[in-house]
Amino acid sequence: MTDKAFWEGKYKNSETGWDRGDASPALLDWLKDLKPCRILVPGCGRGHEVIELARRDFDVTAVDIATPAIDHMQSMLEKEKLTATLIHGDLFELELTPFDAIYEQTCLCAIQPTQWVEYEQWLHNHLKPGGQLLALFMQTGQEGGPPFHCDLTEMKPLFDSSRWQWPESDGDSIPHPSGRHELAHLLTRV
Repeated sequence: MTDKAFWEGKYKNSETGWDRGDASPALLDWLKDLKPCRILVPGCGRGHEVIELARRDFDVTAVDIATPAIDHMQSMLEKEKLTATLIHGDLFELELTPFDAIYEQTCLCAIQPTQWVEYEQWLHNHLKPGGQLLALFMQTGQEGGPPFHCDLTEMKPLFDSSRWQWPESDGDSIPHPSGRHELAHLLTRV
């Protein structure tokens, strides 16, 4: 996540297997119940979800370290005459006012697992109490990454129940064009 040259190289070489080309079906499902609010999309990539949220009148802030991602999203926002706050930079260096919701899809699985505790703390600090974390945990079933496998046996202790309320369900399995899948969980910050 924090290696700008690495991620910019991925865009330059068209190695963007995480990019669905459209908003995630999980987000579209969550939007049936989520009302417009102030929402953050960390590690937003080309921003398909950002565009969808902006279309639905959410106050969206999107962060990415890769210049091509931010440039693409800016172009798409202008094309559709939409607005969102775009931040080009390393999210670990940012201090933002807490949000009502955070959409986490490809950021956690992109950063080194050694940074996961710091990232969980960052998310917790940037979400209002009672705020919702719309999380998609990448399931690769493989060692190494990115993307890194976000096994629920690691995610539940990482997003500890003293800080996060987990849903009672096992989460929906969301197929990914890469052949992998994600587990969709809507967590609430305690």
